[in-house]
Amino acid sequence: MKTLEQLEEFMTRPSAQLIEDMKSIDGDLLILGVGGKMGPTLAKMAKRAIHEAGVTKKVIGASRFSSGTLKQELEEFGIETVAVDLLKDEELQALPDVKNVIFMAGNKFGTSGNEHFTWAMNAYLPGRIAEKYKNSRIVAFSSGNIYPLTNVVNGNCSEDTIPGPIGEYAQSCLGRERVLMNFAVTNETPMLLFRLNYAIDLRYGVLLEIAKQVLAGKPIDLTMGSVNVIWQGDANEYALRSLLHCQSPPVILNVTGPETLSVRWLAEEFGKRFEKTPQFVNEEQQTSLLNNASKSHKLFGYPKVTIQQMLDMTAEWLMNNGDTYNKPTHFQERKGAF
Repeated sequence: MKTLEQLEEFMTRPSAQLIEDMKSIDGDLLILGVGGKMGPTLAKMAKRAIHEAGVTKKVIGASRFSSGTLKQELEEFGIETVAVDLLKDEELQALPDVKNVIFMAGNKFGTSGNEHFTWAMNAYLPGRIAEKYKNSRIVAFSSGNIYPLTNVVNGNCSEDTIPGPIGEYAQSCLGRERVLMNFAVTNETPMLLFRLNYAIDLRYGVLLEIAKQVLAGKPIDLTMGSVNVIWQGDANEYALRSLLHCQSPPVILNVTGPETLSVRWLAEEFGKRFEKTPQFVNEEQQTSLLNNASKSHKLFGYPKVTIQQMLDMTAEWLMNNGDTYNKPTHFQERKGAF
């Protein structure tokens, strides 16, 4: 994986299962928050799946589109776009009515010192969206951060685990879920709450951050000693296919890879690829933020891109000076300060 074109083609390539499911998803698709890290590739995957399924439906991407060329890029791909500030109700109400909504808009980084905006985006806005689209199916992105840190040896958090959010970002994510659930039950809106962590793109993510530290000879903090990850293309496919599994009350679905991955092991794997010895600081704590996504694997199968593939692609991407985003995940954060 050496070029952006190769990455985009691979990440947006629809599976046979997604193409088949797309034939059963009636109505157009609106992606709210398409300008985020995952939105553009999700929209393109949806468009490709629709084309290959031989069906007719629109893919519409809504975002502020305040800078850059994403709006033009999506339109050239055949995706309709709407520039909108979702917190301005007149703009929200002007959005088209559609049968299928994927709600990705939210705020995480910059929460500290700007908590009021995070709560507005993550807990107030969902109620407005749920009212506007009460007659639609809604797949709403949430976060594994709503769970407490869990003992690594005792098993990861399943959908039955009682939430224990740490910090205001995680609390606002739980607020999003509670508000959406209220409107889903009240209006009988079919919905699915998509608890994701951590999506991997070669341009950002947990693996890129660890790889960059190994390559630069910088010490890696082992305090958060274990993580879960999933290839972004697989996560996007799960989100699109989740439209067929929305219910009222909402379905709750953990989304990540099947492995509990040691941060030390990941660094050592990159060390082999870079022929460097990783440097470490601190010791692994007994607890980490970890999810059990076996329910989503039962619905959709195991992720198609394996951890070894992700390691290989990430290493190759870095060694070929591939483009990266300056958007750290802060996966090491244990006190919820984002």
